Amino acid sequence: MRRPSIITRHLAREVVLGTGILLLAFLGLFGFFDFVNELEDIGKGGYGVVDAMVYVLLLQPGRVYELLPIVVLIGSLYALTTLARHSEITVMRASGMSTGRMLRTLAAIGSVFVALTFVFGELIAPPAERAAQKWRLAATGSAVSSQLESGLWVKDGSNFINVGTVFPDGTIHGVRIYRFSDDRRLESVSVARRGAFDERRSVWILSDLTETRFVEDAVQLVQHERYAWVSQLTPDVLSVLLVSPERMSLTTLMTYISHLRDNRQDTQRFEIALWKKLTYPLAVFVMMALALPFALVHDRMGAVSVKVFLGVMLGIGFHMLNGLFGNLGVINAWPPWLAALTPSALFLLAAMAMLLRVERR
Repeated sequence: MRRPSIITRHLAREVVLGTGILLLAFLGLFGFFDFVNELEDIGKGGYGVVDAMVYVLLLQPGRVYELLPIVVLIGSLYALTTLARHSEITVMRASGMSTGRMLRTLAAIGSVFVALTFVFGELIAPPAERAAQKWRLAATGSAVSSQLESGLWVKDGSNFINVGTVFPDGTIHGVRIYRFSDDRRLESVSVARRGAFDERRSVWILSDLTETRFVEDAVQLVQHERYAWVSQLTPDVLSVLLVSPERMSLTTLMTYISHLRDNRQDTQRFEIALWKKLTYPLAVFVMMALALPFALVHDRMGAVSVKVFLGVMLGIGFHMLNGLFGNLGVINAWPPWLAALTPSALFLLAAMAMLLRVERR
């Protein structure tokens, strides 16, 4: 295996060090803001200062996932600009390191951050986000709510399910099941006080269920103290209420998209989130390519602080553009891949245009 050159190791050390320090600083800043945001809820139920601190701590893996491409941009920009200020970039280029080779070196360094972004986004942040929301709901004594006053509505095959409240432990209360025949005739309405999911049997156990059956011209009432209910509505589906689509794992997103498709419901928002999950780690490469042209500009007015400020503005712009195109994709029914890839593609084109301009000077 070929050992990295001294120049590559030096460049990697500076970029990783700058990015790591900035990531810790950003996490501290966002963590402080998150904690301040929780102050107004301290005292509700049993929600105390320690609970708020645990909640904020559990949110940090999600922050790492969101911030990594932006922090890599600013960290790379700082490291490369500092090297350029000390004429080290000039020495590297004089020793035969072309712009293309420098890009390849940065891509090799960036692959570590790409892997790190994927690990946090897929394996660490989603369960931490669910744990954070469950912790907060349990501490405040709250239930998972939906946007409708009547509760959560879910289509399950030809049936419609109405759940009044969902609690952090996965139990559901105030369950109504409206069963329809193939010709869309209402066959029965079942009302249960409470439901708990049996993982071993993969069924819901409903308690105190009253079923009203509509048989021809008659109405029948059937009481069940405990009733085993088989449904596509699983705790995994209900977990969608706790975590936004952008914070879900790929497997959870694919499961929920499959559920929506089976019930002929709109999947646009979740498909865009799926494509974002697949492509967001690759934004690290785009950010590094965008940082390089700033380091290759040899004007004395380009102080490190000014270029870092530009990096911050570009990072904020990328974050805003990413959210904007996600919303536009949902509103205008764009292809999910287009809404997810456009921000990165625009920034990559800008980076290539800047590099070409620098090379021609």
